[in-house]
Amino acid sequence: MTVEVEAVTMAKEQPEEKEEVIDKLVEKITGLAAAIGKLPSLSPSPEVNALFTELVMTCIPPSSVDVEQLGAEAQDMRGRLIRLCADAEGHLEAHYSDLLAGHDNPLDHLALFPYFNNYIQLAQLEYALLARHLPAAPPPSRLAFLGSGPLPLSSLVLAARHLPAASFHNYDICADANRRASRLVRADRDLAARMAFHTSDVAHVTTDLAAYDVVFLAALVGMAAEEKARMVEHLGKHMAPGAALVVRSAHGARGFLYPVVDPEEIRRGGFDVLAVHHPEGEVINSVIIARKPPSVASASEVGDADAHAHGHGAVVSRPCQRCEMEARAHQKMEEMSAMEKLPSS
Repeated sequence: MTVEVEAVTMAKEQPEEKEEVIDKLVEKITGLAAAIGKLPSLSPSPEVNALFTELVMTCIPPSSVDVEQLGAEAQDMRGRLIRLCADAEGHLEAHYSDLLAGHDNPLDHLALFPYFNNYIQLAQLEYALLARHLPAAPPPSRLAFLGSGPLPLSSLVLAARHLPAASFHNYDICADANRRASRLVRADRDLAARMAFHTSDVAHVTTDLAAYDVVFLAALVGMAAEEKARMVEHLGKHMAPGAALVVRSAHGARGFLYPVVDPEEIRRGGFDVLAVHHPEGEVINSVIIARKPPSVASASEVGDADAHAHGHGAVVSRPCQRCEMEARAHQKMEEMSAMEKLPSS
């Protein structure tokens, strides 16, 4: 199997220059993390918005930093910062979900969310990647999004723009997040009929996972590497053979904002890794496309040795925080693959 890796093109630097650039980057991010950590609240405010905007603008440019190889002190800072980002993101989504719910038809006003365009681009990217790497598959009719939150923009955009006949099952551990999310589709009869919201810890969802053609794993579901690995192994055990898994990750300095997922962990969970895509522009998350081999048991069931024998081929080489915080298709696959190119941002 050939795994397609679309990586950011980096300018060549001398080792000394590279190390100096990385040191300055880590120093700046450390300062921003300290300032964010001192905020009395992470709810949207001019001060909160300014600090997180500066942080995102610092982390977005292509960088050669490997966040997994940083020293212990920097790793501790990064772990704290990712959790702060998760909490702030949850506050932001809850705020705008409430704001949108005040309109007669909330879906007509999604552009009020400041990062709505990012979600449009991310959904288009993921949709096109699925089409490119699973071109022979029929259009997915049942999809699950794990870690959907109070503002499930990914599901809403995919359902409205790309998969107008598919049903979307949104899972979040937080009942309040699901209550907020469900209000957004109340005025749209079509989407209300195709959107389901489940309050559950995904680690406890088993047989239902076999019903989905595609499962999306949000970036903040399982923030520590060990948590993410257990989650992927769980999905590998319970998803249907042949089903696709879309995992959101991060690359370069964007790994200070979101957890980095090693494609090898996805393979060990019982999946074939088909593609790893690192966007360059406004879209922050990297995207990993994987597939559970058809009619083949997962690695958790047969062991790693047998998993290697089942054609994994060449390999590229939260629980949800909102409760704590809030307390806290049929567009045809031929049309998908006919897209001339993937968005670069």
